[in-house]
Amino acid sequence: MNNEHSANQSSHLTWFKSSYSGSDGGDCVEVAAAPHTVHVRDSKHVQGPILHFPTDHWNAFIAFAGTQPTTPA
Repeated sequence: MNNEHSANQSSHLTWFKSSYSGSDGGDCVEVAAAPHTVHVRDSKHVQGPILHFPTDHWNAFIAFAGTQPTTPA
């Protein structure tokens, strides 16, 4: 994982907000996929730090997270 931030690097990415994010602000993340890297940032602080994960690491995280029980809100 890399958490270096570059405004030039993030400007060419297409960001997507989590489908679980509500319209009231809350704690949300945005994700942008590139060929070999997945970028993650705080949707409330888009100029802040960006985390960078190799695609295979991100896929492993998503697979793991999808197997965990969910708790009703």
